[in-house]
Amino acid sequence: MALFVLYEHAAGYGLFSVKEFDEIGMLLPQVEASVMDMARFNSIVKLVGFHPFKTAVAALNNVNAISEGLLPDDLSSFLDTTLPKSAKKKPVTLGVADAKLGAAIAEALNVQCSHIGAVPEILRGIRQHFSSMVKGFSDQSAAVAQLGLGHSYSRCKVKFNVHRSDNMIIQSIALLDQLDKDVNTFSMRIREWYSYHFPELVKIVPDNYMFAKVAHYIKDRKSLTDESLAGLEEITMDADKAQAILAASKMSMGMDISMIDLMNIEMFALRVIKLSDYRQQLSGYLHSKMTSVAPNLATLIGDQVGARLISKAGSLTNLAKFPASTVQILGAEKALFRALKTKSNTPKYGLLFNSTFIGRANAKNKGRISRFLANKCTIASRIDCFTETPSTVFGEALKSQVEERLKFYEQGETPRKNLEVMKEAMELAKQSAVQESKKKKKNKRKLEETNGNGTEMNGDGEKSAKKRKKSKLNDTNDGGNEDAADADESTLNGSALLDNSTAQPDVTNGEGKKKKKKKNKNRDAEVEA
Repeated sequence: MALFVLYEHAAGYGLFSVKEFDEIGMLLPQVEASVMDMARFNSIVKLVGFHPFKTAVAALNNVNAISEGLLPDDLSSFLDTTLPKSAKKKPVTLGVADAKLGAAIAEALNVQCSHIGAVPEILRGIRQHFSSMVKGFSDQSAAVAQLGLGHSYSRCKVKFNVHRSDNMIIQSIALLDQLDKDVNTFSMRIREWYSYHFPELVKIVPDNYMFAKVAHYIKDRKSLTDESLAGLEEITMDADKAQAILAASKMSMGMDISMIDLMNIEMFALRVIKLSDYRQQLSGYLHSKMTSVAPNLATLIGDQVGARLISKAGSLTNLAKFPASTVQILGAEKALFRALKTKSNTPKYGLLFNSTFIGRANAKNKGRISRFLANKCTIASRIDCFTETPSTVFGEALKSQVEERLKFYEQGETPRKNLEVMKEAMELAKQSAVQESKKKKKNKRKLEETNGNGTEMNGDGEKSAKKRKKSKLNDTNDGGNEDAADADESTLNGSALLDNSTAQPDVTNGEGKKKKKKKNKNRDAEVEA
């Protein structure tokens, strides 16, 4: 019985032949004794063939297939050409490291595979001496190949969909909450700090962001003049407020301030303004991420509440797995365990309290609407998590259901059934999918047309040259000297020339047929004579 061993390396596949023994079990002690000695191991195991990977992508594809128990095409062709076929007198056994790969090879190539006995020890020896057994291979090149393939394989296993990056939503909502706290505390600090110099400004400009911009613009209140009124109107967007600020600066009871203190206040106000601007940019970024990751959940309860639910759950997939009762009290865990410990009433809502629906409901209906809203949030999160073509159709339908339930609690209007609403949403989703496919086709056509403009221009140039030659030939045949304008018109009228060129062969073919008929008639008359 002939034993061959397959070794999968980061650089390629290696096939080794093992010294013939009647039983593989008898080979095990010699292999164990010769694993560390290169000379003794070479007397037992020899290289038959080596198939290197052409690119890193090919190596990654082969490793992914082997890890899933599939037979790659490269390995199949390599074994088919290198491995000798078994006969009755001399059966061939292939030793492999993985039992799943052995089963796939046996099924595809009809080769007996084994992964027990002396095969693991032989593979251990091959792994030890592989760089010296293959010509042109060194330990350094083997380490580089293994490191590169290991990094790419790990990156492939832990990669996530870029369009469904809920990790970015979790980080951005955490940063947004932190920025809200920081901007609030910094705004209060600059109010207190600048109020020593201009205390009347706090009552005129109550908004924190606008107060910081006005303080940064005014600096020293004594420098305000009638010329600075236009700048104040631009910041406050109110002529009355700007006039009040100017009047208050002239009659202010604040203390005088030094230049060093004023510079520090100005720098701090600028930092607060930049933080507020960045906070607005971050909210826009969060909106774009929510529309791409969870559009239905965002349309139902808003970007920030939906992002907080995803952050609290850990991911969109975890949120989709939660039941509606868990989503309802998500964020109120302390109150829940306190209620269970003291045997009091459990909380009715957690993060969902920030939704506008619960704020609009009456006190007696807040628990009902939170339970209903949690139910719709679970549906929206599951649709967003498992759909292939995300859209806002179902989110709008669920939002209309919550609106109808609010009216039912307040006015008694009977809402539509869930089955009817979902059927309408399914039809709208199909229509939107058809429209999107049409748009994609149109975009592809436009791209093809724009890419083909170069070839079309070359073809037009050739056609125009041919047309010019034809017009010159027609002029010489007619014997008339036409003007340059007529020649230009003949070249411009491409459609007419093309029609004439297509019509001329038909006429000539017709005349040719008539002449042939006349000749045939004459021949028949001669034969009869």
